[in-house]
Amino acid sequence: MWSFNRRSFLIATAALAGCGFTPVYGPNGTGNRLRGQIAFDAPDTTDTYVLVRYLEDRMGVADAPAYGLGFTLSVTEEGLAVTSSQVIARYNVLGEMSYSLRDLSDDAVIVTGKVSAMSGYSTTGSTVATRAARSDARERLMVMLADRMIDQLTAKLPGDAE
Repeated sequence: MWSFNRRSFLIATAALAGCGFTPVYGPNGTGNRLRGQIAFDAPDTTDTYVLVRYLEDRMGVADAPAYGLGFTLSVTEEGLAVTSSQVIARYNVLGEMSYSLRDLSDDAVIVTGKVSAMSGYSTTGSTVATRAARSDARERLMVMLADRMIDQLTAKLPGDAE
């Protein structure tokens, strides 16, 4: 059985500090450097509106942005469960997003990446319930894509990009 050992914790902490480890949201971390510094592409669909709204909630709204974030979003739905009467009872909503973070001073691309996620919903309720479930599944998908993109951005951003 594993038990907490304070000595091991202190040694591990010292080892991480010695190797140059910096917490993403700690002082001088890349997560804090991006906060309030990114201008996101304007949304043109309901999905991209939800995505940008969530990104602004997490990363802040930029008054004088240093970076621009462009993205391409692809969302598809697949029928999964089929009843004996050939009615689809469950859908998977698959999303994929490619993104690029660029420095607005010279338009140089700093970081690019691609993320994907999946959500789902059931169609066994009423028409209103099914529409609400579909909308909720797509919103959950946008939040997952945004979270994964933010994780990648903060991990990939060069230490000298300020």
